[in-house]
Amino acid sequence: MKRIGSSAILCLILALTLIGTGFMGCATTQQAPADQIKCSYLGSDCSKLTPGAEGQAALRFVNPAAPWMKYKKVMVQPVTFWGGDDTSVSPADQQMIVDYFQGALTETITKNFEVVTTPGEDVMKVQVAITDTKTATPGLRSISTIIPQARLIGSLKQLATGTYPFVGGAQAEVKITDSVSGVVLAEAVDRRIGTGAMRAGLQWQWGDAENAINAWAQQMDNKLTAWTTGKETAA
Repeated sequence: MKRIGSSAILCLILALTLIGTGFMGCATTQQAPADQIKCSYLGSDCSKLTPGAEGQAALRFVNPAAPWMKYKKVMVQPVTFWGGDDTSVSPADQQMIVDYFQGALTETITKNFEVVTTPGEDVMKVQVAITDTKTATPGLRSISTIIPQARLIGSLKQLATGTYPFVGGAQAEVKITDSVSGVVLAEAVDRRIGTGAMRAGLQWQWGDAENAINAWAQQMDNKLTAWTTGKETAA
């Protein structure tokens, strides 16, 4: 027992040291399989979505006729929470999550686009909804990702079920349209869940949802920038 305890302490010190030096390590979230995702916010448009390739949203649609290179500005509509009447997420937490998503999305997109509040010929409109969230279990999550023996058990569970124990996550749906005509340019649904990364285990209960939001904001900015500059063909 003394040897196990010492190992756990050493792992904790190592994890804190790596975080302090900015070491990224393993990814803090992973994409859930497309067959585990249920589209809702996009309504009848859900039928148009098809599974994405690696590096893309789990389910997606891109308008083949979209004139991407004409767009220079973005309208970011207020992020909404669609959890249903039976959601376990409190109104306060719902507001916190959408506020965080709004801030992360706006801050990231501002790096490559002018964010505006009115429609225009060169303006895309982005609408995002959180349609599912799950909290992590902070204490148990930390144990499962830091203590070596528990990490082994967690890895076995991940191999068997596709997810680690005690992790949280989130699902989001997005619609990108021409701000004047309303023509759909792209739509997507994606779900991300926590991983067994040690630094993810040292976070609060909504940490996995925040990490998912950060990943989505960066992915959206990367794709929109690549498509509108012609560096990547939207497909």
